[in-house]
Amino acid sequence: MIDYCRSVADPETMVLVNPTSGKGRGARAATAALPVLEAAGHRVRLLMGSDAADAEARLRAAVRPGCRAVIAVGGDGLVHTALQVVAGTGVPLGIIPAGTGNDIARSAGLPRRDPVAAARVVAAGHTRTLDLARSGERWFATVLAAGFDAIVNERANAMRWPRGQMRYNIATVAELRTFRALPYQLELDGRRVATEAMLVAVGNGPSFGGGLQICAGAQLDDGLLDVVLIKPMSRTELVRTYPKLFKGTHVSHPLYERHLVRQVTVAAPGIVGYADGERIAALPLTVRAVPGALEVFA
Repeated sequence: MIDYCRSVADPETMVLVNPTSGKGRGARAATAALPVLEAAGHRVRLLMGSDAADAEARLRAAVRPGCRAVIAVGGDGLVHTALQVVAGTGVPLGIIPAGTGNDIARSAGLPRRDPVAAARVVAAGHTRTLDLARSGERWFATVLAAGFDAIVNERANAMRWPRGQMRYNIATVAELRTFRALPYQLELDGRRVATEAMLVAVGNGPSFGGGLQICAGAQLDDGLLDVVLIKPMSRTELVRTYPKLFKGTHVSHPLYERHLVRQVTVAAPGIVGYADGERIAALPLTVRAVPGALEVFA
């Protein structure tokens, strides 16, 4: 049974935990963070779900007027779940990173390795207003992958071994053997573009995949989306370019292209879009920037 926020005068802080994220780091992070939150006066209510849908349903039921805050203790997937509930409500979100990639925390400049330091950010009580992106009913904070990167996600999610970043490295190598550039139909703030590309990424923030700066330069509070295209290149050149994504130096490549828009529609055959690392839906997808949609402790 979920214990709802009692009243505006007696606010609770909902702490959503994924105890299995990061090979058990979620549970350890919660254990470390909770005393810091409670010492700062947060009346904590723990929530856990059996899966993402259950966690979202539990959180949605618990977050009523009068809730003080929502704290997500886990990886990007759990933070993505929390966004579906708090976006546009004014309820501030705290992030205690405990996943493999932690790109949402990275993009917001939050501590990513120390749950106590992350909890102290929440305890300090300062918030920052950030934009989010929205596709249909789903919100996301970082990047929508809609090309080679999405295909790699599909393969990696179907693999049971290994865990962590190595799973994606193996999936990348496997897909490189057969991948070819895809035909895209884009609509960029109403302007239609037909092109071929290895991938199209739509960024509210700069990174995905544990620090890959595909949308290097994207700002979380500029009211815009960064639409990045990597135009057709050989597999050898793609492998050579891949390491540059970690530093964002791929932006100087002649086959890199960037557009700043408020709304984009992306269509390509056979591609399923992933946002914040989570499976969203098959293309075509329309994404719009929603300025000021999130209050985050920072």
